[in-house]
Amino acid sequence: MPKAKGKSRRHKYSYNLNRKRLYRSARRRAAPRIACSHIRHAWDPHKSVAQNLAEMGLAEDPNKAVPIPKKLLGMEVESDGQQLGKKIVRKPYVVNEMELEASLPEKKSNTLSRDLIDYVRYMIQNHGENYKEMARDEKNYYQDTPKQIKRKINVYKNFYPEEYKNFIASLKPEKMEVQ
Repeated sequence: MPKAKGKSRRHKYSYNLNRKRLYRSARRRAAPRIACSHIRHAWDPHKSVAQNLAEMGLAEDPNKAVPIPKKLLGMEVESDGQQLGKKIVRKPYVVNEMELEASLPEKKSNTLSRDLIDYVRYMIQNHGENYKEMARDEKNYYQDTPKQIKRKINVYKNFYPEEYKNFIASLKPEKMEVQ
């Protein structure tokens, strides 16, 4: 039985086919993805992006919102002193909530791993300030150099200054008892 005629033939790329049309139907008017919850709750899907942002008192284009003065551009043009019409802000609570959220202090989430804390405490407890001896210690699994160990100890000092002071204070009586 002979093969079908179209199967053995080489397929050519059709340059005249409009492939954009195929994707347009899937990407109709999708709502923009909004990260800020205040904006998301005040967003009206029936209005354009420019209208929504104008109602909230936010700028659509930062270059138009805060123009560069003409003096800085090298052109000294005198203006009549008339400002463009003020835009009506119908949803000022959005900007107020965003300012309030931005004014809150940021929490420090930097912490060191428990393994690193135990490693640093072990090294200080057994070797004091002798970094070369620390580098030769059997617990130095990652084969840190003396400078790397010193850097890790300094990081521990910066992250937990009170804990470090208490730890050093607890080591001094032990050394007194040994002598």
